[in-house]
This record gives sequence, structure tokens and C-alpha cells, in this order.
Amino acid sequence: MALFESDVPIREVVTTDPEKAKALENDLRAKVLDMLAEEEMTIEAIQQELGRRGETKAETTVRHHVNVLKEADMVEISRLEEAGGGTRKYYRSNTRVFSYNLPEGAEETLAPVQETATEGLSALVESLYEHHGDDIRSVARTMKPCEYCETQHYEEFIVRELLERALIDLCETGDSDERLTGGA
Repeated sequence: MALFESDVPIREVVTTDPEKAKALENDLRAKVLDMLAEEEMTIEAIQQELGRRGETKAETTVRHHVNVLKEADMVEISRLEEAGGGTRKYYRSNTRVFSYNLPEGAEETLAPVQETATEGLSALVESLYEHHGDDIRSVARTMKPCEYCETQHYEEFIVRELLERALIDLCETGDSDERLTGGA
């Protein structure tokens, strides 16, 4: 007889590729992504801003972390500029990391919103499969197994990626800015 037994529902899903997961193993890199999401910066400017935020690091260390993010396709060179016989590189993040916890009581407050979202997403997923199910299944058949998982959830991953990219598109085009920022 078990001393404790509980039905444990899935409450969180993390979707990222292994390279991005490895890149985010270091807190400093998440800080760099946050900085570069707001503006393009040079290695020197990143180092100075990190120092202002209480992270004193050598320029070579900052360069290493930016290169790790660049190799994981989370940071890109946004501009090159001639400077003193050399080339100054400006970096910009193409990735936004959200690392928040909802405040206490928020789940209860947001429960009706969650219900509305679930109903809307259910209809949307049904529509996606109705119009594009063959494409989703075709891509799922070509995917490689996750190195961490024995059970594979290819179609779920694809649908989540599509929804995430649609949210990104809405935010990047400004179509949802007013709603997502409270009109600020």
C-alpha cells in the first residue's frame, strides 16, 4: 500500500532544442539575451551593462558567452562598423526568455481566462488539423527523436511551435502590442 499517491497533471512544457537548452544553462547568458532583446550592443557595451547589473566579467568571458548564444542561433550580428582599423560588431538577440512566476492567487483569478483560452485553442487546433493535418503529420514523421525522451510527442511539439511562432508574429508586427502591454 502506498503512503502517498497523487495524480500529477502536466503543468509546464518546455520546448527548445538541445543547443538552446545548453546555451541557457548559464544565468549570465539569460541576462545577455535580455539586454540584447532591448538594443544592439557591442561586447564592450555588454560587459559594461553586466557590470552595472552586478556581474563583473572579463571581456573574453563576455565574448565567450555571446559566442555560445550565437552558436545556438539565439544571437545574431546586427551591424558591422569600421572602427580604428578594425571592425566593431553589434549583437542583437532574436530570442526572448521569460523567467517569471505568477503571483500568489493569480491562478484562481485567471481560471476563467484559462477556460476561454482552452476553448479557443481547441477550436484553433481542430482547424489546423482540418486544413493542415497532412502537413503536420508529414513533418512529424521526419523528426528525429528527443535525446531525453523515450516517448515522442512530435505532433504536439509542432503544434506548440506553430502557436508560439504565431504569438511571436503578433508581437513583432505590433498587432497585439496594445493588448499585451495594457495600452502603455
